[in-house]
Amino acid sequence: MEADYDVIILGGGAGGLSAAIYSGRAMLKTLLLEKLGSGGQVLNTLQVENYPGFPEGVLGPDIARRFEEHALKFGAEIRYEEVTGVELSGELKAVETSSQRYTARAVIIATGGAHNRLGVPGEEELAGKGVSYCAVCDGNFFRGSDVVVVGGGDAAIDEGLYLTGLVNRVTVVHRRDELRASPILQEKAFANPKMQFLWSHIVERILGDGEVRAIQVRNLKTQESYQYGTSGVFIYIGFHPNTALFKGQVSMDPLGYIITDINMATDVPGVFACGDVRQSTYRQMGTAVGDGITAALSAYHYLSTRR
Repeated sequence: MEADYDVIILGGGAGGLSAAIYSGRAMLKTLLLEKLGSGGQVLNTLQVENYPGFPEGVLGPDIARRFEEHALKFGAEIRYEEVTGVELSGELKAVETSSQRYTARAVIIATGGAHNRLGVPGEEELAGKGVSYCAVCDGNFFRGSDVVVVGGGDAAIDEGLYLTGLVNRVTVVHRRDELRASPILQEKAFANPKMQFLWSHIVERILGDGEVRAIQVRNLKTQESYQYGTSGVFIYIGFHPNTALFKGQVSMDPLGYIITDINMATDVPGVFACGDVRQSTYRQMGTAVGDGITAALSAYHYLSTRR
């Protein structure tokens, strides 16, 4: 049975778009399916400062647009549809979306991941009303206000530093008594007069009536609970891969990350994975690009042996 495409790429982040560039350039009939907008996590990054070739930095949405234009230049087809099911085991792979069924001889999984939720009362009810997971997206709504950032890793501190350019004060709420962020980010945070810290604290509840007005926090050392006033809550407490759709079809580690070899190949012939869905990744744009290129080249070599 003839396939609709040589390669279907699931996800339009840096890894998926890089795969699309190389797949299209290899003259493979390529379809990239993306639920929202091309770019993935980089769309939520105002300034990318560490991508090679851009010493002055580059806006996240700008580089995402360039990636998309590059993929289209080499003939990749991009459609904005939500993937609802996959069948990966046979020679002919099938991908179901909300509107259509596509087939391909190879599939590259580049579905990325999502931020973890606190799971406390008020979080869901006040999402978009003061609760956010993206400072670049929502920071402008809080100009001149006091906000909190929950977390102590790179994402929390990086986004917190961004917010200091907009808001009156940023309070970092962290369950430990030291940060996990990289040393350079810690140095910037501790030197910033607009940043302060609630060490060894957790958020128990987010309070508000139509919009956030406070959080209830608990001091883990004294067990004291109290309210802390804020207009916004920006949450950065971890990340999980978007791989639920592939459970039982490709091998994963206990956290749900897809296991690949050095060539980005999964344990299913003709199925590859790249970027944030893959086990052992640093979740950087540069590493996602490298993964995507490797996945596309591996898919090309896989298909060339079956012609």
